[in-house]
Amino acid sequence: MLKETIKHIVSFDTETLNLFTDLFSEVQLRKGTIFAKKGEYSKKIAFVKSGVLRAYYSNEQAIEYNKTFFTENNFVGAYSALITQEKNLIDIDCLTDCSLLVATYHEIIKLYDQHPQVERLSRILAEQFFVRKEKREIELVTLEAKERYAIFQQEHPQLEQLIPQYHIASYLGVSPTQLSRIRAKK
Repeated sequence: MLKETIKHIVSFDTETLNLFTDLFSEVQLRKGTIFAKKGEYSKKIAFVKSGVLRAYYSNEQAIEYNKTFFTENNFVGAYSALITQEKNLIDIDCLTDCSLLVATYHEIIKLYDQHPQVERLSRILAEQFFVRKEKREIELVTLEAKERYAIFQQEHPQLEQLIPQYHIASYLGVSPTQLSRIRAKK
């Protein structure tokens, strides 16, 4: 799964592909397990084989705001903390049982100089992440809740059956009651 996903992004020679994928080890995490914790230093990045994780902010009143979901065949990590080597500003936890392929971010970076394909993969993934983030931010301020919900359904067709509705409401920037009303009108 990891190798196939990577090959769709960047053309790797066999040696480099094996060097890169050998950095990853399979880890099983139970629902509710924390992958990255706010206030701590992140060192790991993972590829999601199965399951759903979420990245979220929480304020002083412990109100959570879901930032994004990570699903099958996607990379997950506290990216800004990994890049800046500062403490995490977000939490990432498992909304379902998850099967992940986990690597140490520092070990990936060590491949950059001798294996430009790895650096290119990282750049393309960062660009894709940035584009998704910007698109989502624009949607949050320019679209009505029902439009954001329609986009969510299109982009994450199976997610509603896997996670609680209040997580979806938080992601959409609405209350669970508002989400129920939107769903009732569909």
